Amino acid sequence: MLDELASACNCTDCDSTLTDSQCQIVYETAAGRRRVYECSCGAVTITVSESTTEA
Repeated sequence: MLDELASACNCTDCDSTLTDSQCQIVYETAAGRRRVYECSCGAVTITVSESTTEA
């Protein structure tokens, strides 16, 4: 369900929606998935979602 939420740039004067094409890096850790986006304004946003696998 949370994967369906849209990510947005939180930079001052920019509320652009971040798209999959702007996602530069995706990686998994024990704590969950990290996605790194670069907005057209130059800001970098990192999202963190909880891991969906059980240890």
